[in-house]
Amino acid sequence: MICQAAASIETKRNGHRRREAPPALMAAITAPPPPTPAAASCHRCRPHLRRGHAPLLRLASSSRFRHRYSSSSSPSPSPSPSSPSSYGGSGGGGGEIHYVSPPPPPAAPAGAPVYVTLPADAVGPGGRVARRRAMAASLAALAGAGVAGVAVELWWGVVERQAPGVYDWTGYLELAAMARRYGLRVRAILAFHQCGAGPQDPPWITLPQWVLEKMDKMPDLSYTDRYQRRNKEYISLGCDILPILKGRSPMQAYSDFMRSFRDTFKEYLGAIVTEVQVGMGPGGELRYPSCSTDKLNQPGSSSELGEFQCYDKFMQASLSARAQIVGMQDWGNGGPAGTDGSQQNPEETRFFRANDGCWNTPYGRFFLEWYSGMLLLHGERLCMVADAIFSGTGVTIAGKVSGIHWHYYTCSHPSELTAGYYNTLLRDGYLPIAQMFARYKAALCCSCFDLRDAERNNSESSPEGTLRQLIVAAKMCNLPLNGENSMTRLDDTSVNQVIRSSRLYSGGTSGTSFSFNYVRMNKNLFEFHNWNRFTKFVRQMSDARTFLARLEFRRGQQYLSSMLVVWVVSRACAYT
Repeated sequence: MICQAAASIETKRNGHRRREAPPALMAAITAPPPPTPAAASCHRCRPHLRRGHAPLLRLASSSRFRHRYSSSSSPSPSPSPSSPSSYGGSGGGGGEIHYVSPPPPPAAPAGAPVYVTLPADAVGPGGRVARRRAMAASLAALAGAGVAGVAVELWWGVVERQAPGVYDWTGYLELAAMARRYGLRVRAILAFHQCGAGPQDPPWITLPQWVLEKMDKMPDLSYTDRYQRRNKEYISLGCDILPILKGRSPMQAYSDFMRSFRDTFKEYLGAIVTEVQVGMGPGGELRYPSCSTDKLNQPGSSSELGEFQCYDKFMQASLSARAQIVGMQDWGNGGPAGTDGSQQNPEETRFFRANDGCWNTPYGRFFLEWYSGMLLLHGERLCMVADAIFSGTGVTIAGKVSGIHWHYYTCSHPSELTAGYYNTLLRDGYLPIAQMFARYKAALCCSCFDLRDAERNNSESSPEGTLRQLIVAAKMCNLPLNGENSMTRLDDTSVNQVIRSSRLYSGGTSGTSFSFNYVRMNKNLFEFHNWNRFTKFVRQMSDARTFLARLEFRRGQQYLSSMLVVWVVSRACAYT
């Protein structure tokens, strides 16, 4: 009966025209930081360059929202996503939902609000919402459970897939309208990276095809290790400001994407879309792809030391220039020797070992300061652009740092060094990142909240120690903090660990806040026992008191328990 009643519901809203604003000018790119003074050389470890990376709810699909980027004109007006004339009748099947008025976004609850990250393929490669009826049913259930909102990746390879400057936001506009209908906030993750390890690994979302074609013609646009292995998860930061993408630099392409998002979602910003997380590297994180993202996401298989990603010609040119500035030209001939990233024991390498390892020599310090400094400069550029574009819109900007914990109890922290975090026994590598975010009042997102040292695979790993250091850096800089789980699971152990870890951050003195992203929504979330545990978790985190899903029917109102909504979602075959 529930499905039949819901299928008979219709939707209607009064359309309105969205006001357009001319695009803002991109902020100037900052200059690189000054080099460190030269010191004595470590001849043994001097680098050598080697040559060869549901049927409950139905939302009709919206018309295509796209415009071509132009530096001299505003995008053409497009219909509001809520306008009846903006929707067609394609795809999805089932009845349509009508509601009297959209509920307002929920007030900030006491405690830590919980967000849920939607499936990576919530909007498919064609730019349309995938499994629309199941998505609507799932959002209804999440709203009934007291969740504050959802986080969703807006993929560069989906939005700008057709040609440079041609943006198709159709599916994401529909998701935002659905979130507004159920009173959910949206955290938009602008994803400039690849999703998945290959076509055999769904979901598989690449960079835009025109970018991949350019990378094929110019392989040095890809991150490259000393074995000349190319990584196409993200464009190498070595060419951030070079016009290699059909006359635009990668930084200009990112800023054009952000500006198009701002103009298209103008009516949602500040009320529904409350945060914009800017993708800064592989997996959306500010890091180098020292290990491929698919390995990082596999529990128990990520204890490799990793490889330095500094062998494309753009990174090599930067390293050589820095070495000449400090008067040690030999230091610019390539990355460090004696690293052997395939090893799992740093003591078997000349660079990372504790006693007389080259990481703590003048050359080692020079290289690591340059390598981590390039990553910081990349993050600074993105924060500066995002701050200029979203200023005055009411949204918070954010960036994510990876929780790389596999060698935390060693002196050199090799897996962190190769990822670009100059964090060792003698140096705090996370405080400079937090300070950079603080300059732009950006929130810091980090994972590991669900991991315990007791579950570690080796005695050198410490997810709890890594998280504590990140939290201390965030508190010192009064940063809003967004926690995440590293693995999608809902057992009592991981849930209780998230609650314990969250208590480490109580906010700073400047009104900072803490929230949690549960990564990510899938079919298992809506299974009876998992859903019971999840709703209890939301209550413990956010002090939410009501777990009732409210459905607006044509005649009067009816309230359904959250478990009944979950039953409908499972009947709708929500997500696999």
